[in-house]
Amino acid sequence: MGSGFIISDDGYIVTNNHVVDGADKVTVTLTDRREYEAEVIGTDVRSDLALLKIEADDLSAVRWGDSEELKVGEWVVAIGSPFGLDYSASAGIVSAMGRSIPNESRENYVPFIQTDVAINPGNSGGPLFNLNGEVVGINSQIYTRSGGSIGLSFAIPASLAQDVVAQLKEKGRVDRGWLGVGIRNVDRDMAEALGLGKPSGALVEQVSPGTPAAEAGIKAGDVITSFDGRKIGVHGDLPHVVGQIRPGTEVPVELMRKGKSERLRVVVGALPGSDGERTQAASHPATSIGGRLGVVVEEIPDGMKQRWNVETGVLVKQVIPGKPGAKAGLRSGDIIAQLGFEEVGDIKDYKTVVKELPEDELLPIRFFRAGQSTFRTIKIES
Repeated sequence: MGSGFIISDDGYIVTNNHVVDGADKVTVTLTDRREYEAEVIGTDVRSDLALLKIEADDLSAVRWGDSEELKVGEWVVAIGSPFGLDYSASAGIVSAMGRSIPNESRENYVPFIQTDVAINPGNSGGPLFNLNGEVVGINSQIYTRSGGSIGLSFAIPASLAQDVVAQLKEKGRVDRGWLGVGIRNVDRDMAEALGLGKPSGALVEQVSPGTPAAEAGIKAGDVITSFDGRKIGVHGDLPHVVGQIRPGTEVPVELMRKGKSERLRVVVGALPGSDGERTQAASHPATSIGGRLGVVVEEIPDGMKQRWNVETGVLVKQVIPGKPGAKAGLRSGDIIAQLGFEEVGDIKDYKTVVKELPEDELLPIRFFRAGQSTFRTIKIES
């Protein structure tokens, strides 16, 4: 169970991806107790957002607010269904802006709004209102050691959500900007060594060949201080900014190199895996999602390759319940390296190998989970 809100009178609804992920059927219950079966228009794991649609009359839609105008200390109100207690409201203040919280794949594309509003399981996907009655965020996560609220909750900013929703509505997927760099924070000693006045920016540790960053002339050792006119205070700010830029857009970059300021221009690329492999509309038959294995995969992000020291394979983004992949024990975040007796190097290899796998035979499958190699068996039933 989760929460959501109507964004248009023709029945479009926003919620979290993790609320509907893996569901065979999604039922929406309105405040007047009407129930409708919803169509999943599209989902986006990276932002944890999903767009649904119901066919209903007499719907009242919320108004979007400007999350960029939110200030720390401002009062906000959340509405949702904590622990299944429908239509509960809770209030608090914004306690921080732009929080960087990596997801299970160690990706970080959402600058979360941190609040002290009491959010509990069941609030996921519900709206966060400002005192003008406008939605400025979508409640998504809590930090807790007990399973309940301890005053640290995180919401997806409305500005980011509106862009994601527009793309899901238009094409059922989300395209994000990409540079192709490995980055880290700049500490005090590093700032002094690099000729910076204070610790700030994103230190480039690695530039992958053939990427937008490499073609623009960005080098390892550079400190990116501004991207598309937006200041980069800490390294986590860079993915937030780059991810929101449409691929193919040329933008200015300011950086420090050997103690001197330089300006470059970069044509932002498309984040690998944001081409529809990881998003799908519910109008597609359930049997087609994930193919023969019932597994949705994408290329492994460079950051994950470095973190787990894995060079080849494909990243599991979704596992369909009851399908061969689920029965083999695969989970979201695993990296498939071998199917049958064939190595899996990339998406192309994966599709070729899966197509040739025999039916009704136990076959070996090797995958990495948190950097550890694991062997299991898998069977594709006829």
